[in-house]
Amino acid sequence: MPVSLEPLDVGVQIPYHFRCPISLELMRDPVIVNTGQTYDRSSIESWVATGNTTCPVTRLPLTDFTFIPNHTLRRLIQDWCVANRSYGIERIPTPKQPADPVTVRLLLTQAASESNPRHARLSALRRLRGLARDSEHNRSVISTHNARDVLIGILFSESKANSPELNLEALTILSSFSLSESECVLVTLDPDRISYIISLLSHSSIEVRVNSAALLENIIAGTRSPENRAEVSNREEVFERVIGILNYPLTYPRATKVGIKALFALCLVKQHRHKAVDAGAVDAIINRLPDFEKCDAERALATVELLCRIPEGCAAFASHALTVPLLVKIILKISDRATEYAAGALLSLCTAAERLQREAVATGLLTQLLLLVQSDCTERAKRKAQMLLKLLRDSWPEKCAGNSDGFACSDVVRF
Repeated sequence: MPVSLEPLDVGVQIPYHFRCPISLELMRDPVIVNTGQTYDRSSIESWVATGNTTCPVTRLPLTDFTFIPNHTLRRLIQDWCVANRSYGIERIPTPKQPADPVTVRLLLTQAASESNPRHARLSALRRLRGLARDSEHNRSVISTHNARDVLIGILFSESKANSPELNLEALTILSSFSLSESECVLVTLDPDRISYIISLLSHSSIEVRVNSAALLENIIAGTRSPENRAEVSNREEVFERVIGILNYPLTYPRATKVGIKALFALCLVKQHRHKAVDAGAVDAIINRLPDFEKCDAERALATVELLCRIPEGCAAFASHALTVPLLVKIILKISDRATEYAAGALLSLCTAAERLQREAVATGLLTQLLLLVQSDCTERAKRKAQMLLKLLRDSWPEKCAGNSDGFACSDVVRF
């Protein structure tokens, strides 16, 4: 292997052996595999996760997938970073060690044993929470050791009056995992368990409320049975409490992210969508829409489209002054999915009221639709745009009836 130095764009040279042979980038957590080669941990883990069982450099079999930290090389890289800080290179942090399977098993056993003192069980759960928070790799290790069953048992089987701290620690960890369908069924078939989770949505701590909403969303998302989903969304207070989380001040952004995920999951049950409208979902979504990040905005717009499919939801969005302007503005601005959901919601709204057709045209919807039908957006989005154009043809401005040069995509044929 060459030992020369390769120039970087920043004007500094990086030693070849500081680069990961897979990514060719500076290693942040170098580890040694059983063939003796060193790789960045994230790169070799991704290599193995895609089904590869050989060493990328030597092509020899990887007989042991336990990666040993190369502390010496990592310290050399850190020293090199410090020596070149004048070039804008930041020192790589010392990585936290990944969860050890033996340690995880011991912690789970200690937490699950009712014969252990409460403080010992609580300490074990807190250590597990710290490991789960550190990395996706750690969560994967914890999950493979029957952790979800242990945590579900602690969350629902403990005496809540005597050990609420154990319940809430188990909830915190459990909310970070996806549940299997069988695990979701265990919860949804027990009304007391659903009632307990929903009761935590009004806990005094916002963190507990958010963790409860995250677990609730995981349960709904992992449940295929429409009847079991309906059992969750049928609770009168659940929509109001989830929307309360969504409305929490932006100083705690996780509340907004988890709140919209939970609300979308609840709205998947068609017969209970009116409960979301009655609980104030329309104002909450419209008011938060400009603040959402991409994935959250897509989920919010999907929720808008779902609610616009029922008369109560359509009427509520129609009465909000910002609904149409925001939906028109979003088209082609966030993502293909966001565009598709916004177009679908506008189609429902404009079909329901001629007033909204005129408002949409005045807001510039025609220009957006003409751009959309010629874009690389999804076919469903284009179909919705074409249906909207047909619906709005009577609302086109007179000056555009015979000449559409004022529009950006003037070669689109009017319907």
